[in-house]
Amino acid sequence: MSQAPSSGNVQSNLHETRFFPPSAEFSKQAHIKSIAEYEALHARSIAQPEAFWAEKAADCFWFKKWDKVLEWNSPDAKWFVGGKTNLCHNAVDRQVEEGHGDLVALLWEGEPMPDGRPEVRRLTYKDLQRETSKCANMLKSLGVKKGDVVTIYMPMVPELAIALLSCARIGAVHSVIFGGFSAQAIKDRVEDGQSKIVITADGGWRRGKVVALKDAVDEALKAGSEAANLVTSVVVVNRCNTNPPMVAGRDQAWDALMAKASDVCPCEQLDSEDLAFVLYTSGSTGKPKGIMHAVGGYMVHTAMTAKLSFDLKPGDVYWCTADIGWITGHSYMIYGVLPNKVTSIMYEGAPDAPAQDRFWDIIERHRVTKFYTAPTAIRTFMKWGRELVDKHDLSSLRVLGTVGEPINPEAWIWYNEVVGHGRCPIVDTWWQTETGGHMLTPLPGATTTTPGSCTRPMLGIDMAVVDETGREVPVNEGGILVCRKPWPSMLRGVFGNRERFIETYWSKVPGMYTAGDGARKDENGNFWIMGRIDDIIIVAGHNIGTMEVESGLVSHPAVAEAAVVGYPHDVKGNALAAFCILRRAIPTGAEGEALKKEILGHVRKELGPTSVPDKIFFTEALPKTRSGKIMRRLLKDVVVGKAVGQDVSTLDDRGILDKLAVAVQG
Repeated sequence: MSQAPSSGNVQSNLHETRFFPPSAEFSKQAHIKSIAEYEALHARSIAQPEAFWAEKAADCFWFKKWDKVLEWNSPDAKWFVGGKTNLCHNAVDRQVEEGHGDLVALLWEGEPMPDGRPEVRRLTYKDLQRETSKCANMLKSLGVKKGDVVTIYMPMVPELAIALLSCARIGAVHSVIFGGFSAQAIKDRVEDGQSKIVITADGGWRRGKVVALKDAVDEALKAGSEAANLVTSVVVVNRCNTNPPMVAGRDQAWDALMAKASDVCPCEQLDSEDLAFVLYTSGSTGKPKGIMHAVGGYMVHTAMTAKLSFDLKPGDVYWCTADIGWITGHSYMIYGVLPNKVTSIMYEGAPDAPAQDRFWDIIERHRVTKFYTAPTAIRTFMKWGRELVDKHDLSSLRVLGTVGEPINPEAWIWYNEVVGHGRCPIVDTWWQTETGGHMLTPLPGATTTTPGSCTRPMLGIDMAVVDETGREVPVNEGGILVCRKPWPSMLRGVFGNRERFIETYWSKVPGMYTAGDGARKDENGNFWIMGRIDDIIIVAGHNIGTMEVESGLVSHPAVAEAAVVGYPHDVKGNALAAFCILRRAIPTGAEGEALKKEILGHVRKELGPTSVPDKIFFTEALPKTRSGKIMRRLLKDVVVGKAVGQDVSTLDDRGILDKLAVAVQG
C-alpha cells in the first residue's frame, strides 16, 4: 500500500494571494449567481441528498420513474432504483421530441485536407437519431444483445460518437480504446471484457500521416490468441482510403452494413443500474482497470455537472478538446453535454497541424463559447507564444475550463489573460474516470477562483481531506482526499475484479471513497490537489507534494514544464529530483549549471528549503501517456537507474526514456 500523507509538518503550496471573482455581468445571467447561493444549495444537498438528487434526476428523461433514490450498502450503491431510462434517448431522441432536432449536436472538424481547407461535418440531433438507429440495427444484425461488450477502437470521427450512442441505444456495453493505444492494449481489453465485436477504422489522420488502426486490430487478433477466438466481427470505417486487408468472414465495411440497416430503432428501456460502459484507466500507475459505470446515475450526474460547471445554455458552442477514448470525452463531449441542447465540437488530429494556432483558428471560425482543455496543452501553447493567440478573435469565449491534472498558477494566469482576456471565468475541474463526473470545481457565476486550486465541491458531493482514520486534518495541512458519501456517477466496480475494487478505492480510509490523491484545504474552504498519494514524498520528515514543487519550478520564467519525483536518500530518507523543459534551448556547461542554481534558489524562496530538489535535469520532453499525463513512475526508474520493465503501452514516445537516461547519467 502507498504511503499516505499524515497530518502535521506539511510544506505549504505557493503563497497564492491572487483572487478572481466572477464579473457582476456574468453572475447575473448564470445558473448559480453567488457564493451564498452555492453554499446554501450545497449544504442542503449534503443534508438531504436523496431529495436533492431526485430533483436533478427529474431534469432527465425516464421511461419509468424510480421507486427509491438510493440504496447504499458500502461500498455498493444503487441509484434511482427501479427507474427505466436510456442514455441515448436522454442525449438525442429527447431533443428531437422536444423540437430541437434541427440544432447542430455535433460539429466535427477533421484534419485539414491537402489544399488546406478544413473538413467540416455538422450533425443535427435528427441526424444523430437517424444514424444511431441505423448503427444500432447494424449491431443487432451482428448478434449484439443487451449487456454484450462492444470494443471500439477508432479515430476522432463522427462515427465514433455514433457507435457509442448506438450501444447505449440498445443496452450494449461499450468499451472504448483510445486510438493511439497498441495492439497489446486492444488484446488485453478485448479479453478482459470478453468482447465479440470490434468497431474500428482503416486509420485516422494525425499531422498529415495515417495512424493505421486496422493494422493494430489485426495484430491484436492474431490467430491462436484468446482475443482472436472471441471476436466474431470487425466493422471497419473507411476514413483514409488505405484499403487494409479484410479477413473473410470476420471483417465487414461500415458503409455497406449501414446502407442495409433500417433507420428506425427505438431506445431500449434500461434499468437505472444496468451497466452502461466499461472504460479502462490509462495505465499511468500500472495495469489498467476496467471501470464500470451504470446508466441512470451516470446520466443524471454528467448532465447536471456539465450544465453547472460550464454554465451551459441552449445554443452554446462548446468544445472539449479531449479524445472520446478518455472519460472526459465520454462525459463532457457526449453524455453530459448533448442533453443540454448545445453544439459539441470534436476534432481530429493534433493542435499543431497544420499550424500551431489551429485551436484559436477553430474557436474563431466556429464562435466557440465554452472551451475545455488540459493544463499540458496550455503549457505547450505558452511555449509556442501568445502571438499565435493574439492574431485571432476569441471574443465569443465566455467560460474556460481545465481538466486532467492540477494547473500550475503561472499557466492559469496565462490562460486567463491571453486566451480569456481577463473576462472568462476559469473552471479548474478535479474528477476521475472512477467518479464519472466533476467532483471539485468552481461554478463560473458564483466562485471566486484562485490560480492552482480546484476550489469547492460540486453540489451533492461531500469531499474532505482526512488522515488514515477518517478524521479531517487541520486547515492547510496535507491529507488524503476522500468522498464521504455516495454520488450517482460513482464507479460500480472494476470489471471482473471485486477484490481490486475494494482494495484500491475502499480500504485506505474506513467507509470512504479514496481517490488516490493527496490534498489540502485552505482557510477559504478551497481544495488544493497535492498529487497522487504515491507522489507525496516524505523528505526529512516533511510531507512534500510533488505538484507544489512543480508549480514552484514552473513559476520561474525559464521553465515551461516540470515533473518531480522522489528517490531514496541515505540521510533524508527520500530526496527530490526535478526534470524541467525550458522555454529556450538547453544551456550547457557553466551556463547550464548557473541556470540550475538560479531555478533551485527560486524554489527555495517560493516554497522553503525542504522543497528544493537535490537533483535537477533539463530535458526537451517528458514521458507522457497519449492523454498528456506525465508518467512519473518511469521518471523514478530513470533516476535510480532501473531498467524500465513495467507496462509502457500508453507511453506516447518510447524513445524519450533513453534520452532521459543519458541526461541523468551525464
